[in-house]
Amino acid sequence: MERRAALGQLCWPQLSDRSVTLLVPLGATEQHGPHLPLDTDSRIATTVACRAAERLSEDGPSAVADDGEEPRLVVAAPGINYGASGEHEGFPGTISVGHEALHLLLVEYGRSACRWADRLVFVNGHGGNGPTLAAAVDTLRYEGRDAAWFPCATPGADAHAGITETSVLLHFSPEDVSLSLAEAGNVTPVSALLPAMRAGGVAAVSTNGVLGDPTGASAEHGASVTDALVTTLVTAVGSWSVAESGRLA
Repeated sequence: MERRAALGQLCWPQLSDRSVTLLVPLGATEQHGPHLPLDTDSRIATTVACRAAERLSEDGPSAVADDGEEPRLVVAAPGINYGASGEHEGFPGTISVGHEALHLLLVEYGRSACRWADRLVFVNGHGGNGPTLAAAVDTLRYEGRDAAWFPCATPGADAHAGITETSVLLHFSPEDVSLSLAEAGNVTPVSALLPAMRAGGVAAVSTNGVLGDPTGASAEHGASVTDALVTTLVTAVGSWSVAESGRLA
């Protein structure tokens, strides 16, 4: 049987009477300094979700089959490219739908998708979506749907538009990185910046919108970060262990 990894490429009969795990990229449209595109978070979430779905398809039935059952189909959905990004609204280009609208969107999305997909994972590329995403997944799980979320988070990464995100974009979207404009922003730990950010957003603590230092970014580092995220997601989907918080462990 043909095993396509992208939902948008499928016809409905290919999903009928199948065990389906749907990976849903969730990103944002927000400033990422003077050197990265506004859809950076969406691109990262989409790349991770699509590569994971492709890898699971290529790995064959053993990666996603339940004992004695037909292999589970894993597909990546078109991305949700808007999130809760109010902290970045001090910069042109940012579009935030806010936490209330995002919560409603994710809950209704999950309710609809789970009419035919028996497992659903929101692959999140924007940290600001986190609390609302967790609450929405909690609602879906309370209603009996097998939903979860997965963060595109890297241990030791800087906070925003720094070396980590710049490297990742250099890996798979180098044509859209203005490396000559990349410069350090505020490198103070975010925990120490939170009071000022709550009052005035990122613009109150960083004139260029960067929280970190993108200088020294490389495509090689970005490839390593991306592959680690994809591998972690592939393993998590295969084992399907959902923590009490709704996070796919």
